[in-house]
Amino acid sequence: MSLMRSLNRALSATTGLQVRRAAALAPPGPKKTAAKPGKRPTPVYRCPAPVDLATDRLLREPVFIMSPVRSGSTLLRMLLNAHSRFHSPHELHIRRLEVDFGSRLSQRAMSALDLERGDLEHLLWDRVMHRELVRSGKDFIVEKTPSNAFVYRRIRDCWPDARFVFLLRHPVSIARSWHEGDPDKRTFDEAAADALRYMQAVDNARKGITGGHTLRYEDLTAGPEKEMRRLCAFLDVDFEPSMLDYGRKDDTQVVKGLGDWRDKIRTGQVQSGRALPAENEIPAILRPMCEAWGYTS
Repeated sequence: MSLMRSLNRALSATTGLQVRRAAALAPPGPKKTAAKPGKRPTPVYRCPAPVDLATDRLLREPVFIMSPVRSGSTLLRMLLNAHSRFHSPHELHIRRLEVDFGSRLSQRAMSALDLERGDLEHLLWDRVMHRELVRSGKDFIVEKTPSNAFVYRRIRDCWPDARFVFLLRHPVSIARSWHEGDPDKRTFDEAAADALRYMQAVDNARKGITGGHTLRYEDLTAGPEKEMRRLCAFLDVDFEPSMLDYGRKDDTQVVKGLGDWRDKIRTGQVQSGRALPAENEIPAILRPMCEAWGYTS
């Protein structure tokens, strides 16, 4: 009789239990993907308490182009980037850079320094943009990510000395360009509804920020020198004629997926804009914005 059988007889007589050989472990299954987290709430940061620029910010007077998608912001940033004092890289999407506390102790430590999560994110945003500016050797940075309009308050609070440029375009032209950029992804109606979100965000930013400069894409393409002279005056720099012939840039200047990268922008010169839509071509969903921006008769 085996030792295992003898042991089980004794255990069974005294405890009612028996020993069994463990089953072989199954091979590990595929790693489960964590559920996609929901939208994080806006982090707390010091506001309306003024930011100590000397201590908390490396950048001085950054420029933000607030515009909807497909409104000519890539053209405008290329024109500004051709100025000797402005560096305007591809879209940076800084608002998506987030900071989190690894422990309650780290949170307590930062709170003791009067730094909440939002303050830490602002420090990160400022450092990333300042690094890019220093590498360029220029004086001021220009950021043009369209989604910045959704967080214009945070940008305004992060850089109290920031300067804002509002670039508008006919809402129907925006929707058409947004649709034509990926017609398999979105119909014209879907493109109009999606682009309208950006238009409304820009409109809110125009109302919420005082002292900004507004220009229209149609005016920029029709009279680039006049509009750039006006913009340079607002930014307190001298106009440079070389801005209008911003040149054929290499692929580091135009990055696919981070703004416009198509042939028109690669020509290195301002091209004529498309004809404005007729009054009867304005869909109902875009009519209020067309009226608000003065694109209706």
